[in-house]
Amino acid sequence: QAGLYFITICVKDRERLFGEIIDGKMNLNDAGIMVENEWLKITARFPNVQLHQYIVMPNHFHTIMGITVGATLVVAHDNPGAHDNNRETTRVAPIVTVGGVIGAFQSIVTVEYIRGVKNLGWQSFNGKLWQRNYYEHIIRNEQSYQRISKYIINNPKNWKKNNFPNE
Repeated sequence: QAGLYFITICVKDRERLFGEIIDGKMNLNDAGIMVENEWLKITARFPNVQLHQYIVMPNHFHTIMGITVGATLVVAHDNPGAHDNNRETTRVAPIVTVGGVIGAFQSIVTVEYIRGVKNLGWQSFNGKLWQRNYYEHIIRNEQSYQRISKYIINNPKNWKKNNFPNE
């Protein structure tokens, strides 16, 4: 459904794989930079997605993402040898869902992270990179949007206050 969503994705077992907090600021390691870069590329894969505030943390990722209304029409060219006349067909682009976007992001990041483990000596992980589920909250008004944006921005400063294991 079109709208704004606050999403949190956690690394399995809250492993700190993406960097560290120093003096209230997030310092991304190479893996964290990769996560950020893959997030910034998500709109190329999903044109109906808008990126808002986000932050890669040592063991989780927060974002506000928007899904815009309406699928676009895509013109598909027929296979030239398939018909006597050279017609074009019109089809509706696939519907974008929060689960589809987050699933694709998690998959891409996992593949790239495994490459980093094999080729660059990144810290390995046990089984799966991400926890099975993610947190999703629909943002219903401007006040909620501002509160959540501020929460994301201040997340590194509040790192020690959070009640995460291993911190």
